[in-house]
Amino acid sequence: MIGSLLIANRGEIARRIIRTARRMGIRTIAVFSEADAGAPHVREADEAVLIGPAPAIDSYLRGEVILNAARRTGAEAVHPGYGFLSENARFAEAVLADGRTWVGAPPHAIRAMGLKDAAKRLMAAAGVPVTPGYLGDDQSPSVLAAEAAAIGWPVLIKAVAGGGGKGMRAVHASAAFDDSLAAARREAMAAFGDDRVLLESLITSPRHIEVQVFADTRGGVVHLFERDCSLQRRHQKVIEEAPAPGMDAETRLALCDAAVRAARAIAYQGAGTVEFIADGSEGLRPDRIWFMEMNTRLQVEHPVTEAVTGLDLVEWQLRVAAGEPLPLSQDQIRLNGWAVEGRLYAEDPAHGFLPSIGPLRHLRLPDSVRVDSGVESGGEVTSFYDPMIAKLIAHGTTREAAIASLVRAAEAVEVWPVKTNAGFLARCAGHADFRAGLIDTGFIDRHIDSLVTVAPPVIPPRLVAGLAQDGGCAAQPGVWDPATGVTGFRLNGPPARTARLYLNGVAIEVGFEHPPEPAGALRDGDDTILFSRGSPFRLSLHRPLDAPGVAGLLDGVVVTPMPGRIAMVAVAVGDEVRAGQPLVIMEAMKMEHVLTAHAAGAVAEVRVAVGDQVSEGFIALRLDPLP
Repeated sequence: MIGSLLIANRGEIARRIIRTARRMGIRTIAVFSEADAGAPHVREADEAVLIGPAPAIDSYLRGEVILNAARRTGAEAVHPGYGFLSENARFAEAVLADGRTWVGAPPHAIRAMGLKDAAKRLMAAAGVPVTPGYLGDDQSPSVLAAEAAAIGWPVLIKAVAGGGGKGMRAVHASAAFDDSLAAARREAMAAFGDDRVLLESLITSPRHIEVQVFADTRGGVVHLFERDCSLQRRHQKVIEEAPAPGMDAETRLALCDAAVRAARAIAYQGAGTVEFIADGSEGLRPDRIWFMEMNTRLQVEHPVTEAVTGLDLVEWQLRVAAGEPLPLSQDQIRLNGWAVEGRLYAEDPAHGFLPSIGPLRHLRLPDSVRVDSGVESGGEVTSFYDPMIAKLIAHGTTREAAIASLVRAAEAVEVWPVKTNAGFLARCAGHADFRAGLIDTGFIDRHIDSLVTVAPPVIPPRLVAGLAQDGGCAAQPGVWDPATGVTGFRLNGPPARTARLYLNGVAIEVGFEHPPEPAGALRDGDDTILFSRGSPFRLSLHRPLDAPGVAGLLDGVVVTPMPGRIAMVAVAVGDEVRAGQPLVIMEAMKMEHVLTAHAAGAVAEVRVAVGDQVSEGFIALRLDPLP
């Protein structure tokens, strides 16, 4: 067995690997950037090595620096986790050439599955069903447009070297093709250094279903059943579950057999995921599921498979990498219950899911479910890495029980002042259609209005009384004094008392009947933060300057919502723009974000150029109203 392991990653996956390695008696070595010096994975490892500045390109993506760290610490093996270098064949080869064990897919398999067009050709040759489309080498816009028309609308543009939804655009009509192609290529080049694309027929009721496979070095290959990852936003997974709802025995057999054939076709080793697209318009059927891609690594959503099989997939990875046979044969692997995972992100669903960065002054995660997290209270969400705060993994004897557990867990999340999607996750999982299994990749878009709508909280009366007294309401104009400001009249009871407060900046009048006492909410200066169903609410005595309805100083300007890099400036001084028109595209948190005009106007000033690095709140453009 491996004696020492360097983990070439960060955050929750590094902590996850450390847990298993420690249980197996393996010494662990963490690597960290300057931004992660105080991160939990650094503290929890037996040893840690600084590998560079905060940007990933200067630290976690520097293979030679990481390999040097393995040499200095005497690490026998390297585990890449997921993301970063996990699917980098050259890094895997360098680790192996250095005489160390690579806890990942063999380089030849990474290369075989690394380019989506070549992978689809290989799978078709192996008898794995693939979606119809264009895989040609001619990448001229005119040829791609003609091929898209020949396939028939709608079509899907996908980056050849892509993953995670980057470089992917759905196109429903020829008029939108050129702009979508340009955007997909631009995003693909930024993410992968390769702007080539392929085209696929777009399935109109698609379900994203994937199969966990495992292979050892002795020719053994098994599957660990399927996961449904259909709840997505912008091709990024939000909620995953195992098994897939509506999956019958015949379809499961066909699907899992295809996944095993795919692994055998490339002489695979280790943990891998074969991803399929299914047409869910008439339920799941064996003849309506097609190969999409293979991820030659452990997946973010692997905990749901662990929950329903009772297996530790990281332990399997380590044993297979050490040359051991697969721990179980196919007929020994059983499904047990249901598991659902929600990805808790630092983002603001109410404002277009913009990433939210900053210090985690308050972080309380539920203890009723499995929580895999890379941060802790007092830490920080930065713009350098993925904005995931944690994964919430619920397991139950039935799908209904697992979903109910996930909803309760998401509603119990408390994070401040960073914004999160906790309430959004609870509303997704609690939606009647989701509970009924009526899901596909368009679920979130169809229900977006209800999913981002936050219900007002129930405010405990004692919290109102405490806040009012602590703030000295009697001295404040326009605010009721809880001691003397009596209003209303009731028979057979004391008079009702009210206080005027501001809930997220909006004036409300709240009654209270109890004397001041601790309310169990978070105090933030003179204000109180009340957490309700996964969402935070600020209770204030005064309307903040940036509250709704208060005239701001930024009328007519377009500001950057987060730190990032300017990727495109679509207008020039003097241009007239309409409300909603794209003005600037910026790259941040590994995604493109479009800044649009809030109202019609004329561009009076442009203060950014392509390539500029900007901070949050930077004034990018100024618009004058049209006469």
